[in-house]
Amino acid sequence: MLHLNGKNPNRKKGTAMNYLIGIDIGTSGTMVLLLDETGKIVDTGSRAYEFEIPQNGWTEQDPALWWNAIVSIIPELLKNNQIKAEEIKGIGIAGQMHSLVMLDENNEVLRKAILWNDQRTAKQVDEINQIVGAKRHIELTSNPPLTGFTSPKILWIRENEPETYAKCKHILLPKDYIRFKLTGKYVSDVSDASGMGLLNVRERVWSQEILEDLKINPEWLPELVESVEISGYVTEEAANLIGLAAGTPVVGGAGDNAAAAIGVGVIKDKTGFTTVGTSGVVFVHSSQPQTDLKGRVHTFCSAVPNEWHLMGVTLSAGSSLQWFRNQFCVEEQKLAKEQGVDVYQIMDKMAEKIQPGSDHLIFLPYLNGERTPHLDPDSRGVFFGLSSIHEKSHLIRSILEGVAFSLNDCLSILRDLDVDAETMIITGGGASSPLWREIIANVFDCTMNRCESNQGPSLGAAILAGVGSGVFSNLEDGCEKVVKIKDSFEPHNQADYASYYEIYKNLYPAVKEQFVKLAEV
Repeated sequence: MLHLNGKNPNRKKGTAMNYLIGIDIGTSGTMVLLLDETGKIVDTGSRAYEFEIPQNGWTEQDPALWWNAIVSIIPELLKNNQIKAEEIKGIGIAGQMHSLVMLDENNEVLRKAILWNDQRTAKQVDEINQIVGAKRHIELTSNPPLTGFTSPKILWIRENEPETYAKCKHILLPKDYIRFKLTGKYVSDVSDASGMGLLNVRERVWSQEILEDLKINPEWLPELVESVEISGYVTEEAANLIGLAAGTPVVGGAGDNAAAAIGVGVIKDKTGFTTVGTSGVVFVHSSQPQTDLKGRVHTFCSAVPNEWHLMGVTLSAGSSLQWFRNQFCVEEQKLAKEQGVDVYQIMDKMAEKIQPGSDHLIFLPYLNGERTPHLDPDSRGVFFGLSSIHEKSHLIRSILEGVAFSLNDCLSILRDLDVDAETMIITGGGASSPLWREIIANVFDCTMNRCESNQGPSLGAAILAGVGSGVFSNLEDGCEKVVKIKDSFEPHNQADYASYYEIYKNLYPAVKEQFVKLAEV
């Protein structure tokens, strides 16, 4: 379904204006954002779609969905806002990382893309660790191989679909497939390529050692550029199809989190952002490549040229609260409907009445396993300390605190690597909760800011396009014009959480073996 937000309120009749397009190729939909040269968001358009689950744990998506979304959204955005093709000065693309797109010699898609959240490649991950060596893989790529990464997907195709593998001539990531459709060029940027398991992240080049060890043809891989560099120009064919001017520059763009960082102004040391969405992300910028040799957090190339970022992931952040809402808050949902408010607002008010620590109740948010710092698919959720004094409000607050503790696990690892944030932008659905923002700020002992815009990757992609096309002089200029702080929260009672966090940290080691036994029952 195509959704457009409305006509351009900043456009004055008869005046010329330069515009930028930011594209975000997501898993559940594509977003396109229009940004003007002053840094104002003009309009956005989106098209939703779904992914397929051919087998349990498998996820696939037809790349045609992404391109069809672009073809439908961009012409409507231009028409809706009375923007001429030649007024678009640059295009930036962000998108879901890790997913595998394979093209044949005629540039036809060989099969549906295997997505980032596909879990079929556990065997191939083991093979990579055996062939390359687990320690050596981290030394070369700054990350351990994971089932979500691109390289084990390539091996899976070779082992299970040899006919497809034999026809392969090009390997691309989702946003880079869209770039190919726009420009005819096989190019990726270093931030997105960092998540393939094939890039020497420190050197920002393909790892020849990894490619030789895994017997992957280097000619299949795209050319690498920095995120602000021009990667190609819109072809006549694409221009005629979507209403753009041939020759419009398309910049390198970035993976979704790297682009989101640009969209919230995280471009310097001591800055980061925390996303409380379905999952949780703690992301900190670093001018130097720091690597966690234990593989608990990712080190990827930043969208800032020749710099990096580190990030940890909590698998069940907002989804923990969503689970509790769906299973135990039927009355609250009914009340919210009657009052015309979001049920989370009611749950927030309930939790506000409870003191920090939830009267000695601690929640482990491992409902679907965990990623950072415990790479453990067998781990599960736990309410620890539950007693007869606890009511529903206590459980809600303990979930908010438990997710904050899990996110702090991620930040603690980064701090151990001397990568810290004095200020943190908070984004995602969870950021709309004043109480959750307060809890996270106190647990992190860090200033927590919110931006006026929550467009994230698409906004970051547009800023990158502005730098590459010369509309903005550099990233600092682009972020200064575009990124605006909405509000801020300073930590004030972090001591109230410190003792509870110490107990939280000791709970997983205490029950780790029992998680394994439970999975085997």
